[in-house]
Amino acid sequence: MADVEEPQFNSLKERIAALNRQKNFQAPPPSAGKRAPPPPPPNRAATESTISQISQNAGGVKPPTPSIPPRPTRSATDQVPPLPRRNTEHETVRGNTAPPHPGLGRTATLPPPPLPTRNSQQQISPALPSRRPSNQLTPGRRNSNSSDVSHISTISNLSLGGDGTVRRLPPTLDQAKLPPLPPTKREREAKAREEAEREAANQSPALPSRSRIAEPPNPSLPPRLPSRPGKSPSAVSVDRPSSTPSLPTRRLPPPPSAQQAKSALQSGFGGGKPPPIPLGSRPPIVPLASRPTTDQIDAINVRAASAPVGDSCLICRDFSQPDAVAARHPIHALPRQDPVGYLAHVLCDPFPSATDKARAIFTWEHHNIAYDVHGFFNKCIPRGQTPEQMIFSGKAVCEGYARIFKTIAERAGLECLMVGGHGKGYGFNMPKEGDPPPPKDASGHAWNAVRIDGGEWKLLDPCWGAGHLGGNNEYNKHFNPSEFIMPNEVFGLKHYPENHRHFFREDGRVPSWEEYIMGPLGGQEPPRLFTSASEEGLYEKTVEPKTKKIRANSGEVVRFQVGKVCPHWKGEIHGKGKDRLFFIIAKGADGTKDDYIPMDTDGYWIWADVPARDLGKPGGKVMMYALDTFEGRDARGFTRERWEMRSRMERISLMGIAEWELV
Repeated sequence: MADVEEPQFNSLKERIAALNRQKNFQAPPPSAGKRAPPPPPPNRAATESTISQISQNAGGVKPPTPSIPPRPTRSATDQVPPLPRRNTEHETVRGNTAPPHPGLGRTATLPPPPLPTRNSQQQISPALPSRRPSNQLTPGRRNSNSSDVSHISTISNLSLGGDGTVRRLPPTLDQAKLPPLPPTKREREAKAREEAEREAANQSPALPSRSRIAEPPNPSLPPRLPSRPGKSPSAVSVDRPSSTPSLPTRRLPPPPSAQQAKSALQSGFGGGKPPPIPLGSRPPIVPLASRPTTDQIDAINVRAASAPVGDSCLICRDFSQPDAVAARHPIHALPRQDPVGYLAHVLCDPFPSATDKARAIFTWEHHNIAYDVHGFFNKCIPRGQTPEQMIFSGKAVCEGYARIFKTIAERAGLECLMVGGHGKGYGFNMPKEGDPPPPKDASGHAWNAVRIDGGEWKLLDPCWGAGHLGGNNEYNKHFNPSEFIMPNEVFGLKHYPENHRHFFREDGRVPSWEEYIMGPLGGQEPPRLFTSASEEGLYEKTVEPKTKKIRANSGEVVRFQVGKVCPHWKGEIHGKGKDRLFFIIAKGADGTKDDYIPMDTDGYWIWADVPARDLGKPGGKVMMYALDTFEGRDARGFTRERWEMRSRMERISLMGIAEWELV
């Protein structure tokens, strides 16, 4: 007898519907030829395996169909007892043991009793209690990073549970109704700077960091600008060699005369009584060749009135700010990486002026680079060093100074050159009068040319400006700003470039090698000037007599004079204080006296006329001094009138300015 195929169900719903159609859950009749399924496990529901199979089919995984072994045949007499009734609480089925199957030879377990019938109204799920409505708004879906604790903490206890009142948030604050915040410190400072700049712009067009120097009260003072030609149609003609370089024109002090010539006794010494004049004697003849005419003096006064004053003059320009910035950056504070770029930034960026940028670099080398004395005298100067290596070593010679200046200046955006040539520095000896000059050799020294404000090329020597070699072959660190501010024409008196285009003279003239070596005096030695002269603002090219030797028995009146470095140079502004009182100390005709002859001044020129016979005997010296202290106090501002009223017992000290020799 063939087996009846067991119906297949695709879902739990279809199986439940099939069970409901049976109504009494009775096993199929024996004629169907279908064997009852085995009973379920004792503690497992009958529907559990079916649900698992359905869930697997629902997941898209179709289990493999096993092969069904052939079932034994049963006789028609075998009766299957009815299934016992069971409740829905999954009680253990207490079945009876069936008699042994005829074909199996063992005792078979009776099939499970049929399931009880139930209708859909017997077991009704109890109704859930009604939920109290909540006033809390359901939050939206939050991200995984949001905190549950912080979210729950925002729920008020009152809103969760109590009287049912709804907690309402306060209305949003209108930002427009808030009072304005007070300005911050940075805003107040920026506003103050803007007001200061606006006031400064309204008052004067000059930069606030530079002080304008007013025109000297005396309009008759001539400007000592190097751009003036050495000769003019109205100038006094002086017989000089054609090779002598022209110097800037200047106004001469009052000319000496027979009435102005005073001896030491007539100047207030010796009781105020003049010495007796022997009969038949005449005063010395005053030379008239150097006396200018009235037209020449008026022409000079007109040029003085139209001379520019202020920042156009490098001598009177205020370089205090660039010099202060240069002193703030020593070598040990420089970064090891790109020191040149760092120096170009900190030294030059604070100043818009190209002149101030160049001055800051010039002053920085004075503070941080020393002359390599050991390498110079032992001929072991390091070669091939980079500017960075020379900066960190702190030593260099003239070429190293010039190379460092050029490297920093170009990094800062300045146009700069390194000029090579000859310099009248250490080891130079002036040829004696009548001796021929040495062969031309424009080498051995180096300096710089930099383009400053107005597109002008300015010559400067950072090596000589930082210090000099002394007589003991030791380096003396002494700042010499004249190597930065002196005119190019004066700079060329001690510097001869290898390339003639690097003289940068305003007149365009190229001096010859012989003219440079012999100097403006034609080989004669100039007087000796002390360092105190430059500290008092005196210009060495204005010193007279120009030669070191003075004839003691010439019978003439000797003019001693010196001028300031600039017509509008003021000691209170550009120097250390008020002007000092200057003297000429003469030894008298017998050479045994010390006559203090005070010198006159008009604010620019300082002069005194002394007869040659009162200076002393041949072989002696004539000194120009400045009054340093008076009764232990600084003597700046001490006048000639106060000097003539002094007591002989008061203590004084002097400082040397210049020295001459009597022959």
